[in-house]
Amino acid sequence: MAAITAGVLGGVSHRSPCVGTLGSQGKCNSRVGAAVHGVRLFSKRVTRAKSRVSTGRARGVVTRGTLDVRRNGSQALVKDGFDDLEMQNGLCVLNQKYSPELIREKVLSSPGEVVNLMGRGVQVGLEFGVYFGKLLLDSALSDDSSEKVKERAGELRGLLTRLGPSYIKAGQVLANRPDVLRADYMNELVILQDDVPAFPNEEAMSIIEQSVGQPIGEIFSSVSEKPVAAASLGQVYRATLRSTGEDVAIKVQRPNIEPVIYRDLFLFRFFAGFINGWAIKQLGTNAQLVLDEFAIKLLEELDYKQEARNQMDFYENYRGDPYVYIPKLFTEYCSNRVLVMEWVNGVRCTDPQGIVEAGIDVEEFIRVGVVGGLRQLLEFGLFHGDPHPGNLFAMRDGRIAYIDFGNVAQLSNRNKQILIDAVVHAVNEDYVGMAGDFINLGFLAPGTEVGPIVPALETIWSDCRDQSMVNFNFRTVTDQFNKLVYRFPIRIPERYALVIRSLLTQEGICMTMDPDFKFLEVAYPYVAKRLLTDDDPILRERLIQVLFQDGVFQWNRLETLLELASEAPSKGRKLDLSDTIVDGAKVMLTDGALRTALLDALTQDNRLHLDEITRLATRLQGTVEPRVVVDSALRQGPAFARSMLLQWSQRVMAS
Repeated sequence: MAAITAGVLGGVSHRSPCVGTLGSQGKCNSRVGAAVHGVRLFSKRVTRAKSRVSTGRARGVVTRGTLDVRRNGSQALVKDGFDDLEMQNGLCVLNQKYSPELIREKVLSSPGEVVNLMGRGVQVGLEFGVYFGKLLLDSALSDDSSEKVKERAGELRGLLTRLGPSYIKAGQVLANRPDVLRADYMNELVILQDDVPAFPNEEAMSIIEQSVGQPIGEIFSSVSEKPVAAASLGQVYRATLRSTGEDVAIKVQRPNIEPVIYRDLFLFRFFAGFINGWAIKQLGTNAQLVLDEFAIKLLEELDYKQEARNQMDFYENYRGDPYVYIPKLFTEYCSNRVLVMEWVNGVRCTDPQGIVEAGIDVEEFIRVGVVGGLRQLLEFGLFHGDPHPGNLFAMRDGRIAYIDFGNVAQLSNRNKQILIDAVVHAVNEDYVGMAGDFINLGFLAPGTEVGPIVPALETIWSDCRDQSMVNFNFRTVTDQFNKLVYRFPIRIPERYALVIRSLLTQEGICMTMDPDFKFLEVAYPYVAKRLLTDDDPILRERLIQVLFQDGVFQWNRLETLLELASEAPSKGRKLDLSDTIVDGAKVMLTDGALRTALLDALTQDNRLHLDEITRLATRLQGTVEPRVVVDSALRQGPAFARSMLLQWSQRVMAS
């Protein structure tokens, strides 16, 4: 998985600032080609939404009323939230606002709008004209010193900031696109993720009052004098509810932002049309469709009701998880432009000293955070696309708290399966399969000849394995695999750019708390346990692929999986594998294909493989609670023994 999700990060200093587009490799040509993979996800989200509204769960993601501030009843939320479904490349995108035709209609709706559009076009043209003029002058003077490059990168950041939210958001995206931008420019644009100017408090208070329909003083007994955080699309204040005394966070959208964004999106697509032919020919990417993908995500983030629904989905996914906390929403105060939610009292994840002083076990908290993120990716298919330090908190009871759900994306069941395939192919050292995963995930165009890529994958992955599976971090993997970006026609689909950014950001946070942290040291035990214990038929099939090669059971791979599943983040400490062994045994005994495969393995060569079983038992010493395993064996062992002896005797008689 690391090879696939991280294999295309990096940068080289000698390239021009912009060398591609924000795109996936040709796969965004089909808007509904993967619909069959997304319908199930869509129906799940609708069902969950209906369930939440009708039952009014007590913990309080929906604490009062529905997202419809008119309180028209439960169906308002469902209808309001799921009117439109956009499918793309196996990704299920809930979207109400975007289509090129709709944008064109809005910005050309009247002579006044046309004048505004022309004015915006002139402003953008002048800003970029001056900037690219400087780049041309640098090129003519052959001035590509590191100081000059840093200066121009800073000027680009300033230019994007002046042009406003659409361009700031584009800069934030580019900061995570090594297939588009060189490393020194990316490093400068990363600043846009944390350093955005705030807008005046008076305008923010006016928007809040318009949203809730009451004077601020009637709802909040206090509001912070300044925003506690500012982002490209809005800013956040801390306040106290007058009715309950609870501390809350108020997220307010920037004023008059929507018309400007519509104009910018129209201009983006208009100018993309001029380079579309070149992009398709040289990069295998439709530039306009790439811009459509960006626009879909931008307008989704602009809709705070959609963000609230995302937050509800996260709450439902983590319901019952004792390690993850999702704050509650006060929905009677929420609208398209304002969100009011519980204030999270926690320690920033980048404050290791504060975490220690709060009495939190740092190693355990790191494990909780990594596993929580992996569950989003491989179990839920709904993941947080922006887990930067300001959006993650360590609570005093050891839980991790997530906030800010505007940047969220979904993976279809099919794409989750492909990611698991990538793990299987990595374990099996199946480099042809790994190259196929690149195509299936959209990193390579369909029909791409993978022959030249396979040896490169083998070389790079072998270098990684030489360091041992748990002795290198995710950044190391990305640095190794960035070589592929510049040698082969690889482009990163937007959703996987989010995945990569999410994983890298989380790893960076973990390394701030523990400089010796290794991502795979936590990730591999999680994946191994899922393969060994999950009763999902797809995962059972993948487990068979891991354990068998050319029809022969690979005892060493089973040992490796069990060894990985028992590893704990702290050195020298083993996790209790009792439940894993019991659950794994249940899966193998109840699934016909797995049971047959295991019996075949135990009776290969017409002999019982007791030596291998003994070796496994020795490996597991100290990682299981004997009573738990014995109890399960007494209940299920006789049936398994009868089946094994019967199959063995049949083999002997047949031979």
